[in-house]
Amino acid sequence: MIYKLNLENILFLDIETVPEVEHFSDLDETKQVLWEHKSQYQRKDDYTAEEFYPRAGIWAEFGKIVCISVGYFTKQKDGRKFRVTSFYGEEKKILEDFKTLLTSHFNKAKHLLCAHNGKEFDFPYIARRMIINNLKLPEKLNLFGKKPWEVPHLDTLELWKFGDYKNYTSLKLLTNVLGIPSPKDDIDGSEVYKVYYQENEINRIVTYCEKDTIAVAQIFLRLCGEALLSEGEIIHV
Repeated sequence: MIYKLNLENILFLDIETVPEVEHFSDLDETKQVLWEHKSQYQRKDDYTAEEFYPRAGIWAEFGKIVCISVGYFTKQKDGRKFRVTSFYGEEKKILEDFKTLLTSHFNKAKHLLCAHNGKEFDFPYIARRMIINNLKLPEKLNLFGKKPWEVPHLDTLELWKFGDYKNYTSLKLLTNVLGIPSPKDDIDGSEVYKVYYQENEINRIVTYCEKDTIAVAQIFLRLCGEALLSEGEIIHV
């Protein structure tokens, strides 16, 4: 039961991804053909492979991670605090720094990762990009051959399903129905490609990613029947 979990043992996270290169034409010929085949079902006849390419970031084989934001609870004399920090910049460095955090502070059996749709997206995406970048997987992401329900981490989307595997509820919708304050977002997920490649404003992406990480923690608190975090309890590191 999630009620019995120690919040300090959970690392909440969110990732932001973009296509590995800015333009479809920047891919070599082989990768272009592979992308055409990979995206064929999703785009059908509505888009060409080139027109659909800005969405390539959702596939680890064609995308890359530009930000991983993490948050964790600590107990202090004046009460609980939720510390939030981000890794961003060059992808391999992002992954190395995130791996260091896992192996040094969240490497025991009691430690869990938590993300929204993490079992289907964030966790496998990070693992795949680590392999692609020739990084050995930390134990927490060594999930070879596991089915989603066998992954020993937490997923607020899965928790909200209550066994209903037909249901998909976005992070934005869930914060709304649970009454979780959500500051007006500067961008949304569909705009990350443009903000990263065309506007070169990584700080806006980091802010967006950190907001989502905080939202995941707030949802988890509501599911546990705990009080939501106040602004004063959130510390950006």
